[in-house]
This record gives sequence, C-alpha cells and structure tokens, in this order.
Amino acid sequence: MKRKATDPAPASKAKRQREPEPDYCDAKPQTDEDGSIIWPAPLPAIENARQFLKECVAAQSKVLIVPDKDADGLSSGVIIHRTLTKLGLPSSCIDVHLVQKGSSIHDDGERAAMLAEEPKYIVVVDQGSRAAPPVVDSPETKSLILDHHMTDEFPNNAMFVNACYYPPVATSALLTYEICKPLHGDIASMCGYLCAMGTLGDLGTTLKWKPPFPDMAETFRQYSKKAITDAVSLVNAPRRTAKYDVASAWQALLSAHSPKDLLTNPRLLSARAEINEEVERQTHTPPKFSKDGKIAVLRIHSAAQVHPVIATRWAGHLQSKALEIVMVANTGYLPGLVNFSCRIARCARARDPPVNIIESLKAVAALDTTDLVQRLGATTFARGHKEASGGIIPVAEFEELMTLMKVGEKPDRLEGQEKKVKKDTSPQKNNLLNYFQK
Repeated sequence: MKRKATDPAPASKAKRQREPEPDYCDAKPQTDEDGSIIWPAPLPAIENARQFLKECVAAQSKVLIVPDKDADGLSSGVIIHRTLTKLGLPSSCIDVHLVQKGSSIHDDGERAAMLAEEPKYIVVVDQGSRAAPPVVDSPETKSLILDHHMTDEFPNNAMFVNACYYPPVATSALLTYEICKPLHGDIASMCGYLCAMGTLGDLGTTLKWKPPFPDMAETFRQYSKKAITDAVSLVNAPRRTAKYDVASAWQALLSAHSPKDLLTNPRLLSARAEINEEVERQTHTPPKFSKDGKIAVLRIHSAAQVHPVIATRWAGHLQSKALEIVMVANTGYLPGLVNFSCRIARCARARDPPVNIIESLKAVAALDTTDLVQRLGATTFARGHKEASGGIIPVAEFEELMTLMKVGEKPDRLEGQEKKVKKDTSPQKNNLLNYFQK
C-alpha cells in the first residue's frame, strides 16, 4: 500500500532582522576651514599638551599623574609615565595619585592629598571635568587635563585637551597615545597595546578599527585581540571589588611589558573571579519599566561596582520598540547614595535621532516643578558620555527621579484601543461555561 504524501511542514516565521548598528569610526568628523579633519582634538590644544610634557622633563621636577580607575584611565596614565621617562625624566620624579572610592578630583580631601605631594606639574587623565577651583591650591603648580567626557567646563587655570566634540570620539588612552607618539620613536612600540586596551575597554570588543583611528596593524599582529580584551577585563576587576583596589591594577599595568604579563597576575585573577561571582549573583534582578517604556530600571544592592557591567549585559538582551536606555541602580556601593549606570539598549543604537542618555536624564529631572534640578546640580548626575552615563545621587533624589519616570506604572491605553479578551481555544465543548449558558 502506498503511503500518502504528508503535507509539508508550515514554513517557520522568518526572524525579524535586527537593524545594523552604525560603525563607530564612520561618524562624520569635524573639519576646519581648509577641509582638514579635526581629530582627535584641535591641533593647537594637542601641541600645547606636547609642550607641557616637554616642559615637565626640562624642569626635572615632581610630576603627579592622576588617572581614572578604569582600563582607559590607567592605560593613559602609564602612557604618560613611559613618555616622560623616555624623554629623560627620572621615574623618581614621577608619582601617581589614585582617587579614593566615591570621590572626585574636585573634592577638598583629594585636592589636599594631591597638594601634599608637592608636585610642580599635574597631569589629570580621563577623570571627567567641571567648573571648579584650580586642581590644587598652589600658584606654582601647572595642570594639564586630558579627557573625552562630555563637558564645556574645567578647573580654573588648567590647560586641557578634550576629544568629546570631535567624532569619532577618541578614548583618553587613544588621545594620550596620539599626543605622545611623536615625542619619541619608541612610544608606538611601547604603548601601542596600552592604547588598544584603553580603547577596546571603553568602546567594546566589536569595534571596527578604521581611520581616522591610527594604523595599529603591528600592535594587533603582535598581540591577539583576545589577549588585549582579557587584559582589559583583569585590569578593570580590582577597582570593581568592595575593597576598591585600584593600586594593584595600576602597579600591574605599570610593571607589565605586554598584555600577556597581565594574564597571569594572581591579584588580578582573584579580583576577576570575585567580580564574576558577584555579577552572576546580582544580574538576575528583573527590570521594571518607565511608563513610556523608554527606560528599563534594575535595582541591586552590592558593595562591588558591578552596576556598569550588569547595565551593559542587560542592554544587549532587552528588546522593544520603545526601549532606549537600561539603568542599573546600586544602593549598596556608597552609604546613603545610589550609584547608577545607564547604557543604550542594543535595539536602540541605530535610532534616528540617536539616543542621548545625558539629555534623557536631564529631561526627566526637568519634569520636576520644585528644585530637583538644582539639587542634582550639586551631585554627579548625567555626566560622562551620551552613550554611557549615570550618576551618584542621594537616595531621596533618586526616588524622585523614579516617580517622575513613573517606573512600574502600566502605559495608558491608546484611544479607541479595546482590551483584548482571550478567546477560549480549548477543544473541550462540554465545560462549566457551556453548562451555565444552557
């Protein structure tokens, strides 16, 4: 007996194609009057920074490097250190100041600690900036600020180079590398991997390295991208721990000669294991959404700085037509404060106009009809980058933001939209409902 041909299986629903994300390096650059590209920052500012570093060496006086705590900031600091020593400044004339947990270079305690080192020159890298008194209260001390965070304001009397307005925006390590590379022939070979570490640490491992970024083919031939990204992960780990052990990361990076030297460092490895365990413990927190669906909020309580890691992780997974920003708020990092990190959701990265986290946060605060904006102005709120921002604010102010965002409230039903009634799809005909309808 011939078998009946079976009906072909119904075609599976085609998966919705994700919009391609724009390449970071394809951003339209700024140009000058002659049509020349301005990158990574205006040339006069870059030349002033080079002269500043040469003056440090010529003076043979104390230089204090003040790097940020992450891979980008620490790599920038080591590039400065190696450049100064190559130019002839003894390492005994170079010191580092690492800002304490929850502090900024503008805090009185940090300014006093830097002044106590009696530096003649200070180089601040990747710390972010705002209008403030001089970096230290000493008219004899000169200060240079290298940065890429969004700002128009700087401490009084400081020389600065900021890449924030010159796309594709260079990281601090990339900016520092471009400033220092022409000063000595060995900088490219000695610091290429540091530039790569800082850049991939801030911009991610999927970055397509293209002009105007410099040709780093030799660096990537010498060191695999995996070795560089593993080194980034290790260098970032100690400062994320509850101990906030930035000093171990700085010392490891300063004494290393390649990324491979970092991959076997016992302290870095133990810190990463600790952080991986804490991320896994905290990352399963379910999100709640603002009423308009644009912001997803996850709350955690951890003494470790894992909120940025969890924000990045969830930003790659959550999807909706409305979603723009993923926020992770940590109530356990600093007493009485909420440290929160925001990242653009992956599904929103190709939106036009592009999502701007800083402007979005400020727009939420502006909904308040009292003095919330003024109170937040005295804190660290909505600083950093358009794509990666956040804040450190008191608990009360954070709860006010949540109220303004209407987190957890259901969206209003559109006019004319009826509530969907679930149809009975049960094959059973004889049921209680039918019984009472007879």
